[in-house]
Amino acid sequence: MWLTKNGIIKDINRMINILKGRISMLRRKRKTEHYTYEARDVSHYIIVYSNNKDYGVSNLKLQKLLYFIQAYFLANDYPPCFYEKIEAWSFGPVVPEVYREYKQYGAMDIPTSDYYFKIDENNIWDSHRVYYEDIIAGQDKFIIREIVDRFADYAATDLVAITHKQRPWIEAFAKGRNSEITTEAIKNYFKEEKEKEYEC
Repeated sequence: MWLTKNGIIKDINRMINILKGRISMLRRKRKTEHYTYEARDVSHYIIVYSNNKDYGVSNLKLQKLLYFIQAYFLANDYPPCFYEKIEAWSFGPVVPEVYREYKQYGAMDIPTSDYYFKIDENNIWDSHRVYYEDIIAGQDKFIIREIVDRFADYAATDLVAITHKQRPWIEAFAKGRNSEITTEAIKNYFKEEKEKEYEC
């Protein structure tokens, strides 16, 4: 009969295990970890996503998207999205390493490359493909996609004009062309802007 002492204990233990599993799942959902990547990997993810959505992205627009993505991470007290520094150039914020990688495309949209080959210098037979989709963590992908979607209808020159009105670029550019726009300057400015939005 199901009302035996052992049957009730098994049912209680089963319910406890189910609840433990649900609590663990809820904790994992609440706990979102963010990581810092190489700007190259973030830019490749932006390009793949933009092309899959038929947005297209030029090198100039890519630079501004990287800047706004970095700003979002910093303004929300996450670690920086990428390690590389951002500089104040004539056409707004630029990540020099990424700019140089794509400058061959000029003002055209950058074509998609879903992966690159990671070559083991000690053993070439251990070389393998690395897919950009696999490098960026889930929650970070979501943030990047949201920002790319948000600016999808903006031309690169619109984004240049926006960044030219923002304090981090203005102050860094005043120090001299190609001066660094520090993560601290980006964080402070965008946190202030975020607080102004909440006050409205």
